[in-house]
Amino acid sequence: MLASAPVGNRRAQPPAVSAIPLRIMDVFEITGGARLCGEVRATGAKNSVLKLMAAALLATGVTTLREVPDILDVTYMAELLRRLGCLVERDIPARTLTIDVPEVPSHQADYDLVRKLRASINVLGPLLARCGEAHVALPGGDNIGSRGLDMHIDGLERLGATVRSEHGFLIATRSARLTGAHVWLDFPSVGATENLLMASVLAEGITVIDNAAREPEIVDICTMLQSMGAQIDGVGSSTLTITGVEVLNPTDHTTVPDRLVAGTWAVAAVMTAGDVTIRNAHAAHLAIVLDKLTETGAHIDVLPDGFRVQAEARPRSVDIVTLPYPGFPTDLQPHFIALNSIAEGAAMVTENLFEARFRFVNEMVRLGADVRTDGHHALVRGRESLSGAPVEAADIRAGAGLVLAGLVASGTTTIYEPHHIDRGYEGFLDDLTRCGAAVIRRSVSDQD
Repeated sequence: MLASAPVGNRRAQPPAVSAIPLRIMDVFEITGGARLCGEVRATGAKNSVLKLMAAALLATGVTTLREVPDILDVTYMAELLRRLGCLVERDIPARTLTIDVPEVPSHQADYDLVRKLRASINVLGPLLARCGEAHVALPGGDNIGSRGLDMHIDGLERLGATVRSEHGFLIATRSARLTGAHVWLDFPSVGATENLLMASVLAEGITVIDNAAREPEIVDICTMLQSMGAQIDGVGSSTLTITGVEVLNPTDHTTVPDRLVAGTWAVAAVMTAGDVTIRNAHAAHLAIVLDKLTETGAHIDVLPDGFRVQAEARPRSVDIVTLPYPGFPTDLQPHFIALNSIAEGAAMVTENLFEARFRFVNEMVRLGADVRTDGHHALVRGRESLSGAPVEAADIRAGAGLVLAGLVASGTTTIYEPHHIDRGYEGFLDDLTRCGAAVIRRSVSDQD
């Protein structure tokens, strides 16, 4: 069949093409070169408060948490608890949060919230202990590598639970009250230690957790559980002994200060040759970090409620090796790669905990850093300056590390996906601005 000819002067029109919708997103824009000077205050610890919120499930009634940071992860966890039947109220200016737990909470934590934060797995132990079963979607959170749940599962099974994975959920059940047991962790996992603690405080008999994590956040959750009536010995050591009780009571607890926020500010002061006082911080929780910063040439004064970090020149490079607490924290490893990238000399950074932490290096290279990785080692050769560029935050700590790099880079550094930073740092840009940084948050389209 012949195609019909156009009528008159009309031309055949091409088929309509649908417009590609624009995606609007926030970015951080940092103009480098400022020297940070001033005073900041560390919030309550993100890595503690989320677990304390889960621990509230262990007692019927109203538990009050204080020094709760205004961060996205708290918002996510609060919504998760609401879906479990709790009444959650926040007073953000007062930094308080109340959780009214029903007699029988719901036992299912769905994927749409669980995928947003890894800490959601910590409702597994409390729900199993309280409800007899827990259905928790396999968690998401930061993209920093494999963080298997084998130790959580093995430990709960030793306490008498049955655990299986089905349709994207981890399903744990018990036919009777959990029973105390001796659990040896292959690795001092913070998450596994926390889940087993919260399951065993209501178990029958004595539970011993050997090779337990010793982080300040573990001590914090033990302190809260003890105030609820739990019997825990060996707090702060690698062996925790828990004598189960039949019932726990709601409590009022103040969250430990966030050592990682405090550590971020300490590194920022050194990188910018600044003078920053960090309040509401425990220097003892950052002993190895502050020692490393002293090696760079910084001067550190320990104060009754924090510490002051002063630097007057380009830092010297320092080697670091990440290890479980009290070793060097993996969460501050990106910060020290950023520091070493502008330091005098070369340094070796060894990552022993999360194999994907070095994905952050690709973004540092975009800023001009000289970093070469080989397995779990990164060789960082310091340069006198970095150059601003668009980069992407893949997780909370990588995002913070990029902010620090942007502070010392020439020109403008644009950080995409800053919501990761919002998950762990309250009012970060406001504090940076008060300390002299040139940083803004603005919305852009994906075609800008």
